[in-house]
Amino acid sequence: MDNINRIKEMENILNNTHQKIQDVINSLEALKAYQEEIEKLEAYYTSSYWKEDFQLDKEGKLPADLKRGVLSEDGISSVLDDYHELMTFL
Repeated sequence: MDNINRIKEMENILNNTHQKIQDVINSLEALKAYQEEIEKLEAYYTSSYWKEDFQLDKEGKLPADLKRGVLSEDGISSVLDDYHELMTFL
């Protein structure tokens, strides 16, 4: 590879890397701005309301077409864990 092509290739990699880093920073900032909502989710998950809703689901007392991923212990716990881990980067 000649010098000109190598410089062009490296310039392209530099610019793409810079853009990807900016995209990640912007995404983390957007997530941080959503913090109040995430705190609501966490408060719900640790409340008696979540336990009550979980029990109703377990007993089949919720509508079949109701989305209820929030009642999945692993799902909500994983999302909150991921959020807290990501916040360590800010």
